[in-house]
Amino acid sequence: MDVNAAVAAAAAIAGLCTGVIAMLAFRWSERDQARPTRTSLHTDAVLPPGVDTVLSVLRSSAVVLDESDSVVKASSAAYALGLVRGGKLAVEPMLHMARDTRRDGEIRQVELDLPRRGTGRGEALAVSARVAPLGSRLVLLLVEDLTEARRIEAVRRDFVANVSHELKTPVGALSLLSEAVMDASDDPEAITRFAGRMQIEANRLTNLVQELIDLSRVQNDDPLEDAEPVRVDELVAEAIDRSRHPASTKQITMAAGGTADLYVWGNRGQLAAALGNLVENAVNYSPARTRVGIAGRRVAAPGGDLIEIAVTDQGIGISEKDRERVFERFYRVDPARSRATGGTGLGLAIVKHVAASHGGEVTVWSSEGQGSTFTLRLPEAGAVRDRAAPDPAGPDDDAVDEPPYDTFPTAHDSTTVPPAPEVLP
Repeated sequence: MDVNAAVAAAAAIAGLCTGVIAMLAFRWSERDQARPTRTSLHTDAVLPPGVDTVLSVLRSSAVVLDESDSVVKASSAAYALGLVRGGKLAVEPMLHMARDTRRDGEIRQVELDLPRRGTGRGEALAVSARVAPLGSRLVLLLVEDLTEARRIEAVRRDFVANVSHELKTPVGALSLLSEAVMDASDDPEAITRFAGRMQIEANRLTNLVQELIDLSRVQNDDPLEDAEPVRVDELVAEAIDRSRHPASTKQITMAAGGTADLYVWGNRGQLAAALGNLVENAVNYSPARTRVGIAGRRVAAPGGDLIEIAVTDQGIGISEKDRERVFERFYRVDPARSRATGGTGLGLAIVKHVAASHGGEVTVWSSEGQGSTFTLRLPEAGAVRDRAAPDPAGPDDDAVDEPPYDTFPTAHDSTTVPPAPEVLP
């Protein structure tokens, strides 16, 4: 019995010790979980109440630094801009600003040009950085991306400068010609000659003002508000009729071909103006006794069938460096020839914006000395209404690398270009 009692007593003592150890381990675990870790020191817990909520709704990139320059809080935009890497602020000028602000409590602001990550082209990222103290230990850095704003401002300045130049040329010519008419009041032949020149300059000024109005309209209006199914054959016929007189003057043959009974969905007036600009350009930049063709077809695409309208000429062609810029406002491949034909440099810019606002694009293939083909791609009627809204930035202006279908042969080399499209009856 004494042995059994001893065993029982030993078991009781062992159980008591095990319970005490388990209780101590549980208490130790609770206290260890409640103790702030190195990671938790750099989380939202160290931020003043409400700051985290405010930072989450700011449009600017936000970074909060502690007294050791470690990042306590950073928005996703800050990481996207490359401001934060490895838990540290990666932009040295901003880091110096934060240290100075922590030292004297002064709010600082500066505009910087930062290298853009991942492009490999050395493009600068324009930002505005503002640093302010946040409590006694933290510093708040707010960074706003100004790149797009600067780009838009540069485009606006260029546009104003180009418009001023383009308007000044015909206005100045009209002023000089009117003085010449006054000086030649006793010479009827000279008056007739100067009056003809005045009429040419007046027409050029009228065309420029009208195209500026058209460009402003296609940029600001939503063409799909009053959209309707538009028959491609009717657009082609209207574009041909618009350029019939200058084409007949140069003995240029205009031929319509491709698939009949195609429809696109959009604003009829804008689509007619866009296709009319392409045909007019083809006629203006083609030599006499050549051919301009307009062909339409349906092509399959992942988001729905597209309608392609190709305008092909046998003109002077466009060099590779110029192909990348032909859709810019006021850009002319041959300024002297544009002045002779009355071109303003806005026609292709209007085509680009019309295509983009209708959910399509315009591309160009060209070979110097052989001609050019401009292809307008638009969603087929019925499919565009089910597609997502078009991108306001517009399509990319890069030229296509391969010749399109239905390219017309030139007189120089008829074996290097596919045959002309079948002409509709």
